[in-house]
Amino acid sequence: MSIVVTGATGHLGRLVIDGLLAARVPAGQIAAVVRDKEKAAPLAARGVELRLADYSTPESLAGVFAAGDRVLLISGNEMGQRVAQHGAVIDAARAAGVALLAYTGVLGGPDADFDLAAEHKATEQLILDSGLPYTFLRNGWYHENYTENLAPVLEHGAVVASAGDGRVASASRADYAAAAVAVLTGDGHQGKAYELSGDVAWSLAEYAAEIARQSGKDISYANVPAEQNLAILTGAGLPERFAAILVDGDAAIERGLLAGTSGDLTRLIGRPTTPLADAVAAALKG
Repeated sequence: MSIVVTGATGHLGRLVIDGLLAARVPAGQIAAVVRDKEKAAPLAARGVELRLADYSTPESLAGVFAAGDRVLLISGNEMGQRVAQHGAVIDAARAAGVALLAYTGVLGGPDADFDLAAEHKATEQLILDSGLPYTFLRNGWYHENYTENLAPVLEHGAVVASAGDGRVASASRADYAAAAVAVLTGDGHQGKAYELSGDVAWSLAEYAAEIARQSGKDISYANVPAEQNLAILTGAGLPERFAAILVDGDAAIERGLLAGTSGDLTRLIGRPTTPLADAVAAALKG
């Protein structure tokens, strides 16, 4: 029996592997499902087993899981393809008889009505239909969604969005990884859905003020109409479909759908979530 992490070379996957090793799970009991063996070489060097597979190639998933494995299905990033991709992983997990399938979905689960949530909701339903023992890790927004792209904010002196006065209860990617580790290594999580978010919900005006405080620059929040925001994002080179999803996400923020502070994340990881100010500081240090 192993703890298996899919998408293990991604940002979240690597942090989960780090967390498992820090929790003293023997490296030989951790398996990383990856597409690129060379990219995963640092994991192999730490003693983690590599299992090569691709979400988009169902036949590659045959034999990737074994009876009794605890599996973390980290959602794919190919929007429009994810339901089929996740379905292939779920089918393989069911065929193998895994002991647990944990899935990283989105805050709100079936009640989330924004575009980004659609594929997550469909995946959760596939898992329920499969009959597999499951845990839903419904992740809210990451601090890094914002702080990893500070360059244009600092250049133009503005946080540009169309979220109005809505608030975001974000947490760090490491916080969400720690929650996954807690579920994969602990007991009593089967059949549960955790609404994971930061301890504090903040507005984009407050975010701009925090960047200004730490950088010493004049930074403001520019709330623009959705159509203008879409034009700005596509003008910056984002594909229109992805830009539209971001703008729709801002609308969800304005409606209060990403402001929930259930406390589930803090309870799972046993500590307060990482403050936004810390993420801003780390990003400014580069």
